[in-house]
Amino acid sequence: MTVMAEHTSQMQVEEFEEIASKAPETVMLEFIDGRIGVKRMPDGDHATITMWLIRQCIQARPDLDLHPEQGLKVGPYRKGRARADGVLAPVAHLAGQGEWADPSGVLMVVEVTSYDEDTDRRDPFEKPSAYAAAGIPVYLLIDRDSCTVIVHSGPDREGARYRDVHTSRFGEKVKVPEPVGIELDTEILKSYVR
Repeated sequence: MTVMAEHTSQMQVEEFEEIASKAPETVMLEFIDGRIGVKRMPDGDHATITMWLIRQCIQARPDLDLHPEQGLKVGPYRKGRARADGVLAPVAHLAGQGEWADPSGVLMVVEVTSYDEDTDRRDPFEKPSAYAAAGIPVYLLIDRDSCTVIVHSGPDREGARYRDVHTSRFGEKVKVPEPVGIELDTEILKSYVR
């Protein structure tokens, strides 16, 4: 479900933050391309994938933290607000930044699709543009609908797109490029799809 502001072209990020701060804890809101979106609460498989990825990152890169459900200032001029399923950054990098962190220094963002039409439209289409414009080096999309892992890298901030996009099927080994520099064996992901 997408919630549209009455005058989306005039809505300011401060107005969105006020609305988001008053939302119940069971509702997660995002503000991308001038539209408010409701992010679906994760199901058990979604949460299990996130925990699997946290373990993989900690084992491969103990110098990094993967923060689940972290809010970021994204898009051109950082006027958007996205709540990523995971944000990979150096240990304690996000300390003291509050609900909507600056993406500077973030190495990778992760999204896991949710079997929700609105979220599944934002994750593969709107979020790569917002994350690239924010200069985040890697965007990892785990798409449960297509059983693929899509690695976006080489952000083009001016074009608001990633130059390199590599798609792998669940079960394949996925290389996540520098500055992350890890490899993921995605065989287990076959167990977490409908």
